[in-house]
Amino acid sequence: MKLPVIKHLTEFIESNDEDYIVETLETLETLTEVTSLKDEELDVIGELISNMYGALEVHKMIKEGTPKKDALNSFMKRVLGSIDV
Repeated sequence: MKLPVIKHLTEFIESNDEDYIVETLETLETLTEVTSLKDEELDVIGELISNMYGALEVHKMIKEGTPKKDALNSFMKRVLGSIDV
């Protein structure tokens, strides 16, 4: 996951609607079922999916009243904490 990408996607959600991200996620998840995709292509799709889910999570925290900067930092700390385990 990349914080600048998640931040950019969060701003996109704020300017537009989270439904765009949800529908894009559904499309990308369906693409992962294509058997002819190479591992590198699946890795890219997986990274995009991860960043989009991250942006949705950050957006949820912002809607609940967490300042954007704190929401982004909190999310990344959780992600990094889960990697360290």
